[in-house]
Formats: sequence, structure tokens, C-alpha cells
Amino acid sequence: MMTKRFLPALLASAVLLLTMPACGPSTNDGDDDVATTPLPPLPAAPDTTKGAKAVVPTANDPTRELTAPNATEDIKKMQPQM
Repeated sequence: MMTKRFLPALLASAVLLLTMPACGPSTNDGDDDVATTPLPPLPAAPDTTKGAKAVVPTANDPTRELTAPNATEDIKKMQPQM
């Protein structure tokens, strides 16, 4: 029973070992077909704000700091009163 599985396993491992060197990189320099020129730089992102500073509005005061207690207070104000 062991010999029935041994021969196919031996054959499969031999085929695998013979094909592995063909998948690796070549040993000679210049044989690989790889582009070595650097890519052009990416263009700058367009300014969609037209120079305006970002404001984070919270509740009624846009200058109020965004912190956990302030956020909790804002959420409580948004809840419907029962």
C-alpha cells in the first residue's frame, strides 16, 4: 500500500523540483526584461478650496473645539425631547 503512494509522490516532487529554477530570476545580468527608468513625478493636487481655511462646524459655534464632552452635549441637543 505504501509503494502505491510512494511512486506518484516521488514523481510529483521530481517534477516540482525541475520546474522551480525556471520560475526564479535569471542568473545573468540584463537577461530580465524589466523597465529600469524612473516613473515621472505625480502632479500636485488641485486646490479646490481657493485658499480658504477648513472650518469644522459643531452645533452653533464653528470655533468650538471638537472634544468628546462637546460632542456628547451636541448629540444630546439633537435628540428628540420626550
